[in-house]
Amino acid sequence: MIREGLRILLESGGIRVVGEAADGASAVRNAAALRPDVVVMDLRMPGMNGVEATERIVRAGVAEVLVLTSFDEDDLVLGAIRAGAAGFLLKTTEAAPLIDAVRRIAAGEGVLDPRVTRRALAEVANGAPRPEAPPGFASLTERERDVLAAIRDGSSNARIAARLGISLPTVKTHVSSILAKLGAESRTHAAALARTMPFD
Repeated sequence: MIREGLRILLESGGIRVVGEAADGASAVRNAAALRPDVVVMDLRMPGMNGVEATERIVRAGVAEVLVLTSFDEDDLVLGAIRAGAAGFLLKTTEAAPLIDAVRRIAAGEGVLDPRVTRRALAEVANGAPRPEAPPGFASLTERERDVLAAIRDGSSNARIAARLGISLPTVKTHVSSILAKLGAESRTHAAALARTMPFD
C-alpha cells in the first residue's frame, strides 16, 4: 500500500516510476536491471536492509539514492550517509517536496531534511578521523571553501551559482573537486564533515 501510494504520488508529479521492490535484495537487483536515475529507499526492510542496499547500489554506480526515514532511525541514517545516499527526507514529507527532491537528486544535487539528519550528521562529523579538519581541507581553494560552506547550509547548485556569481557548470566542477579532496562519499557526507570545519 505504501509503495502504491508513493508510485501514484510520484507519477502525479511527472516522475516516471520504472520499478518497485519489497526488500533490499530485490531493490539491488531491480536497480541493476532497470538503471533508474534515483532509487527511493526505505531503511527497514525484510532481509537486506536499506543501508546495505544503498551501499551496493551506490558502489555499483547504478543510481543515486534518496532515503525516506523516520525520527527513530538515526543509527540507520548514519549508516546510509556512509553508504553514499544523496538525500534524506521524512516518510511524512508531502508530495511537492518529495517530487522536488527526486528531481534535484537526479540533477546531481543533494537533499537534506534537517529534522532527519541533524544528530546523524553531527555523529559523522564528530567521528571523522582527523585532528582539526579532514585530510584535504587545507588544499581547498578559497572558492571551493565558499561552495562547501553553501553545501553545508543546504543550498542547491543553482542557489550556489547565484550566490557566488558563477555558472552552474563551474559549481558542479567545484563540488566534484571538493568531494575528491575530502574523500567524501557523497554531497551529504561532505555537508556532514563541513559542520566542524574551521571556515573562519
